[in-house]
Amino acid sequence: QVKLVESGGELVQPGGSLRLSCAASGVVFSRYGMGWFRQAPGKEREFVSAIDWSGSDTLYTDSVKGRFTISRDNNKNTVYLDMNNLKPEDTAVYYCAKNRGPGPATHGQDFSYWGQGTQVTVSS
Repeated sequence: QVKLVESGGELVQPGGSLRLSCAASGVVFSRYGMGWFRQAPGKEREFVSAIDWSGSDTLYTDSVKGRFTISRDNNKNTVYLDMNNLKPEDTAVYYCAKNRGPGPATHGQDFSYWGQGTQVTVSS
C-alpha cells in the first residue's frame, strides 16, 4: 500500500521560511517523480512544484519561482519543499503526490497517490 505523509506546516510571519517534508512508503521511491500542490480556502487545488526521479529536473509555478526549492533524498524516501520569503497568499494546505512515471509533471491527473496535507499559514 502506497502512503505519503506530509509534515512541517505551521504558522509563520510574512518573510519567514519553512521546510515541508513528505515521507513515502510502499513504493520504490526512486522510480517516480514527485510533486507538491496546494489548496487555499475557497480556491481549487493548484500545482506548486515537481521533481523527477533523480532530483535533477524540477518545475515551479511562476508565483513561487525564486522563493521555493523542491528536492528529494531517495535514501530516505522523502521529498522536500523549502519555502522562503513566505507571503500571505502562500497560505494553503500543501499536498505531496507521486507521479505515475519517472519525470516531473504539473497536472493532478498525472499523479496517482496523494498525502493528507499539511497546513501552512502565513500571517502577521
